[in-house]
Amino acid sequence: MEDESLRFGPNGGLVFCMEYFANNFNWLEESLGHVEDDYILFDCPGQIELYTHLPVMKQLVEQLQQWEFRVCGVFLVDSQFMVESFKFISGILAALSAMISLEIPQINIMTKMDLLSKKAKKEIEKYLDPDMYSMIEDSTNILKSKMFKKLTKSICGLIDDYGMVRFLPFDRSDEESINIVLQHIDFTIQYGEDLEFKEPKECEEDKSALVDEYFQDHVDE
Repeated sequence: MEDESLRFGPNGGLVFCMEYFANNFNWLEESLGHVEDDYILFDCPGQIELYTHLPVMKQLVEQLQQWEFRVCGVFLVDSQFMVESFKFISGILAALSAMISLEIPQINIMTKMDLLSKKAKKEIEKYLDPDMYSMIEDSTNILKSKMFKKLTKSICGLIDDYGMVRFLPFDRSDEESINIVLQHIDFTIQYGEDLEFKEPKECEEDKSALVDEYFQDHVDE
């Protein structure tokens, strides 16, 4: 930060700024003004501690709800980071902790699908709707320490018990992929519900079929 008296590094400076922001929501209210029927996106910082250890983002959500906003969280995870079981478990725990902390509907998205190789696309398909018991088997074959095997099994069991984290693939070069994500967000906040009732393009029963079709189309390219 430019103020040398504070002596904050990048993360400390971000926490300071967000806490200052939380204490001055009047500025945000004035900046938003009259927002009836407006669709507002908040590009939030990616530091996970803001969602898991500090009350700042929760305070922002509660303030927006008091102003009668319909709020939905969109949790973005780089698909290139999620192609291995251990990294996936880490990412899904981060998504789950944010969901629990913020207590709002959340859409979890794997971004940058267009940057994956054909092999990686085939590998990552199993992570969109994960089977945590399969993850346990994959992990225990790699881990040699009994302690870490037990910890991994407990974590996978926790994730499976909640059963709330699923991912949508996002490919910015594919219009259908973009529309599917947008439809899920619109449905979650019921954006434009006064005009017509919306449902996501894919229902739960045929979601896997559409995902399979998406991957098949892109792997064949």
